[in-house]
Amino acid sequence: MALPRDAIGIPMVRRVLGDTLRCIGVTEDCVSDVLLATSEACANAIRHGGPAKRYAVQAAIGEGHCELRVVDNGLGLGAIPRQYPSGDAEHGRGILIMQSVVDEISFDITPGSGTTVRLRKQLDWDQDWLTRHNRHLASV
Repeated sequence: MALPRDAIGIPMVRRVLGDTLRCIGVTEDCVSDVLLATSEACANAIRHGGPAKRYAVQAAIGEGHCELRVVDNGLGLGAIPRQYPSGDAEHGRGILIMQSVVDEISFDITPGSGTTVRLRKQLDWDQDWLTRHNRHLASV
């Protein structure tokens, strides 16, 4: 999805991605983790992706994983924080939050040309849902 660099797109990304994951039987806790990480990555693209007017979210689901890429064409991310900021800081926790809820996170940073955040999460399956819908993990 290509989105305007505005917070209004984040709920749309959350809705499409969340509905898709729930539709294939992913547990609600796992869906919540993916949506939290994606929201944080989108918020960073909106905040730091200038001067570009758009950013993109790409998602792929397969082999038991969900992989997301949030791509902006901004000036490029500076340093990756190594620890949480002080308790009174208003910003700076997004990357650390993403790291805490996904299995893998990586950054492709090109100064002056943008940042791609790659998030990867092993999906947890709701066995009751799979049984009710007669689905098999091999098909996902």
